[in-house]
Amino acid sequence: MRTKKGAARNKAKNRLFKKVRGYRGGRGKLLRSAKETIIRSGVYAFRDRRVRKREFRKLWIIRINAAVRMHDIRYSQFIHGLDLAKIELDRKMLAEMAVNDPEGFATVVEKVKEALAAAA
Repeated sequence: MRTKKGAARNKAKNRLFKKVRGYRGGRGKLLRSAKETIIRSGVYAFRDRRVRKREFRKLWIIRINAAVRMHDIRYSQFIHGLDLAKIELDRKMLAEMAVNDPEGFATVVEKVKEALAAAA
């Protein structure tokens, strides 16, 4: 007897349509359009997981730069001073401090300024 893959194919289609639920028009109702959309959405998701990391790093740098300029120092000098002062805070934590803990950030900036003065 010839097998036609009926139940397996229906199950596969149901899995696919579950993924495209909520998409507009044929993208959520037609098999070929749904398959193409799933592939493209996967490509975007893969790409943008990496882009998100870049965007957050840029945001942290902008926030740190704005905060250190209030203390009369440039971002590049500040990062160099962190190395000299042996302070191992990453940009994410520094940006968080700059926004939510200005006093703590000010103490870090003072230590960085001292380290820069000692090195010069």
